[in-house]
Amino acid sequence: MPKSIVRTYSRYTGEALELLAKLIRVARLERKMTALEVSERAGISRSTLSRIEKADPKCEIGVVFEVAKIVGVSLFNSSDSNTIINVHSKYLDDKLALLPSASRKTKRVVHDDF
Repeated sequence: MPKSIVRTYSRYTGEALELLAKLIRVARLERKMTALEVSERAGISRSTLSRIEKADPKCEIGVVFEVAKIVGVSLFNSSDSNTIINVHSKYLDDKLALLPSASRKTKRVVHDDF
């Protein structure tokens, strides 16, 4: 059995995960939704929902976003998130079209012939 990889996360990442986890838990409790109800609607186990609400960084981001949507947490500061997400997505598609498809560091050749 392969060893599990131990990752370290920045403080910013940890704080962002904790904030999102708290937002999800508060929204669920405010809407009087049980953990079982949310987990069934999201198609996950109650233990996975518990891990999300405890800010476990190993939870899949798609599952976390789905749970956030189910409990009513608005992502990307918008009341109509589809509009904002679509606008940002289109802008970034246009920007990506102008950028190179891959980035490579250039090898600098030092010319020290004086």
